Amino acid sequence: MQSGPTVDAGINDDSHTTISSLRTMVDDFVSQRDWKQFHSPKNLSMALAIEASELMEHFQWISMEESREPDAAKLVEIGEELADVFCYALGFANALNIDISTAVQNKMIKNRQKYPESIYKGFFGRDDRNFKSATSNPEDNNDLEKVTAE
Repeated sequence: MQSGPTVDAGINDDSHTTISSLRTMVDDFVSQRDWKQFHSPKNLSMALAIEASELMEHFQWISMEESREPDAAKLVEIGEELADVFCYALGFANALNIDISTAVQNKMIKNRQKYPESIYKGFFGRDDRNFKSATSNPEDNNDLEKVTAE
């Protein structure tokens, strides 16, 4: 029996929807179709990468400025690709029982240590052509040496 589109209970907008309710929505969708048998971490990681590539296609060959101002129709397409990426990420977390909030929190702790604001503010990383000259201040060298050692 086929049914039409449904709205999932508990799913609203970002400020009112929990990660848990999104995980449940994805898990229910997969379970109802008996797809868990196909949703191994290997397959999900590949699907996630493929969907990320489809998201990237929308930005290929355009400038950074153009990428920040897509028209309404393009924004819908981009949102759909982002949703595909996010659904596969949620499915991946479901398959391995990874607590997303804890994983993100732990990763941000590492990122703050690896990229201290006092050194990296305004720079995209060490390859930024202005990074080395801006961090050549002897007072910053101690922080830079700590980061470089990691």
